[in-house]
Amino acid sequence: MTYLQFHLAFTLPPLVGLALLQGRTREPWGPLALLVGVAFVYTTPWDNYLVAREVWTYPPDAVLATVGHVPVEEYAFFVIQTLITGLWVRLLQARWPVASQPPPDLRVRAAGASTFGVLALLGVVCVVTGGHWLYLGLIVAWACPVLAGMWWLGGHLIWARRRLVAWAVVPVTLYLWVADRIAIGLGIWDITDATRTGWEIAGLPVEEALFFLVTNLLVAQGLVMLEKVRSGKFGVQSALSPGADPPPALNSEL
Repeated sequence: MTYLQFHLAFTLPPLVGLALLQGRTREPWGPLALLVGVAFVYTTPWDNYLVAREVWTYPPDAVLATVGHVPVEEYAFFVIQTLITGLWVRLLQARWPVASQPPPDLRVRAAGASTFGVLALLGVVCVVTGGHWLYLGLIVAWACPVLAGMWWLGGHLIWARRRLVAWAVVPVTLYLWVADRIAIGLGIWDITDATRTGWEIAGLPVEEALFFLVTNLLVAQGLVMLEKVRSGKFGVQSALSPGADPPPALNSEL
């Protein structure tokens, strides 16, 4: 099975299905388009570094072509995964519309930012240590600074919509875990033993499980932070704008 066939079997069908369901939501497309662009730009150098260090490897006959060190199908994965998760979030936003925005609680923001900040430092330690800790460290050091920044800027928004974030992240992550395990089993790509811990979940390297978890968190939390409320303003902008009136309490259902 080639990488292109993997997309045809596992990523494009849910993408098309979710796209066809978007008539149920009137959420703006701008936030998702922004996240797709950011995900592509931010992930490209990181992914190239991983492949250059042979953390990830791909059989030459399983890919169409490479740009830099990375197969073109891998670049497509950046976009496809972001769209799958983002489209699913949009459907959930239509199911659970936000009624009002929460107050910018500094304690919530600081707690989330501190947690991910500490994890980012641990990731750097793992990268410096190298060897079997390299891949784990590269994931944590790459994702957690962004997650920390998200919580510092809009942790109160994320916490208020934690139910939506959980429903957005868990199903997509579980699906991608299964798809990734199948791809590794079929030899479409591989994770080098020398750069991973050896810990596995049903044959899936724990680093791969973590990768899909944090990337889906990045997308879901990003869309929540950019979520449009009934006032016509984005939560992050209005919550952080100087002189803004204190927002009403969040609907208890959320």
